[in-house]
Amino acid sequence: MRRISIVVAVLVAATMTATALAAVTVKSVPTASFSGASVTVSGGNFSGLGNTPAFATVTASGQATYTCTNKGGNAAPGQNPVQAQGGSSGPVQLTSDHNGRSTIPPATATVTAPPTPTAQQVGCGGGGSTSWTVTLNTLTATGAHLEITQGGSLIFCRNYTLGGDPTGTAC
Repeated sequence: MRRISIVVAVLVAATMTATALAAVTVKSVPTASFSGASVTVSGGNFSGLGNTPAFATVTASGQATYTCTNKGGNAAPGQNPVQAQGGSSGPVQLTSDHNGRSTIPPATATVTAPPTPTAQQVGCGGGGSTSWTVTLNTLTATGAHLEITQGGSLIFCRNYTLGGDPTGTAC
């Protein structure tokens, strides 16, 4: 009998937690701003968070462009952007007030240059000749993915693109 009582108590607690998480309301969505290799997501207005900590994580994606220099010292832009290595803000805790309301503090993720690509990957002339020197030209964050979790469950998700709507689109 005692075992059944414990199981029932655990199930009731799990149900109450799930119900509390489902009650989160989005009053306004967070916005993203892009600057070079970084993207920062902040703001928004969430209610119903209660006392359970919630965490926002921003993951950035982007591209790198390169300059090709031949043995004669002549530089030419590469023809193919290369995917940059994604970056993450890591989990940033949302602090809710006594009424369970919160906004996202600035969470920044930055892309980094991939290992130097080959002249062929960058699209240097000469049919993939290895006589080109490849140099990083620009590194740009072009997209971001925001996830807010609470109690191990995803409660909000948004995607952002460079040049797109700063409020992004739902996942």
